[in-house]
Amino acid sequence: MELSEDDLALINVLQMAPRVSWGDAAEVLGVHATTLAARWDRLRASGVSWITAHLIGDPHQMCLAFIAVDCEMHRRDEVTAQLALMPEVVTVEEAASKRNLMLTVITRSLDDLSDQVMSRLKEIEGLTKYETALCTRLHSSGGAWRLNVLDRAQQAAVRTLAGADAGMAASAAAAAARGLPESHLALLPFLARDGRATAAEIARSLGRHPATVQRQLNRVLASGMLSFRCEVAQRYSSFPVTCQWFVNVPAGQHEAAAAELKTMRNVRLSASTTGPTNFVIIMWLQSLADVMTIELALQQKVPGIELVESVVMLRTVKRVGWMLDADSRASGAVVVPAQGLAP
Repeated sequence: MELSEDDLALINVLQMAPRVSWGDAAEVLGVHATTLAARWDRLRASGVSWITAHLIGDPHQMCLAFIAVDCEMHRRDEVTAQLALMPEVVTVEEAASKRNLMLTVITRSLDDLSDQVMSRLKEIEGLTKYETALCTRLHSSGGAWRLNVLDRAQQAAVRTLAGADAGMAASAAAAAARGLPESHLALLPFLARDGRATAAEIARSLGRHPATVQRQLNRVLASGMLSFRCEVAQRYSSFPVTCQWFVNVPAGQHEAAAAELKTMRNVRLSASTTGPTNFVIIMWLQSLADVMTIELALQQKVPGIELVESVVMLRTVKRVGWMLDADSRASGAVVVPAQGLAP
């Protein structure tokens, strides 16, 4: 299927405000609310776009790791499938490099990374080697990436709506306990599968009173433990190529580098890390030819940057818990992160 300008505009609104009401979105786009709801149902049913909620992975609260995996080539599909089923492994990508697979992993702590993930990696037959880089500062993530098809007035209107939601969440967060009880954590799988799930929908599935679930949902939203994002199938985004750079940034220049990277619309993730290099950058590009163009731009924007390695992804098998088809659309299957990952 092809995405129309109206489809792209709706996705852009939901990227900026994933849980915005259809009525508010209708005012921004000048389209009836029922039309937007129907359009979203079509996009979601086709797997071209979806909204999910996931643990943020902030190194101050939990452990975020990037793991490169090597495996026996004749067992690559088997190894990939086993890794994709692990709830701690939130993203799995096949790489066109000496690294066969690239994993993004979130656990509650460094100990859990060792106990729950590394120990299992060693048990997967056909997996021959892995190399881990730990995130020490997450500067930006995929939830901040935008299609940028809205005009300035529309973007300002959506930012106002998103800002109002953030303000209400911030005021409620002061009263929210750092740890959430199991009754509240039970909501997370529903939000992972549908980031726009309502209290009424969750209540029906859990067999709870809607008013009770609404209070619990408000507390979960205020806790700051989740990031909501509207995803789009990469092949339909006009940016079908994923490239990841492993670079070195001069000590003391990481925040400045991150600020410069935020001016580049292609950036999906930037993070300071441990390991042979101290910084990771992931971008979505329009073509392979853009790799050289971006590398030149990086050298101009970030003084002293050392580009050590670039890795182009052949395919994303799993993105933030969602299993993807070969054409990058959501298959409908979601591996929900373990509730025990919650802070």
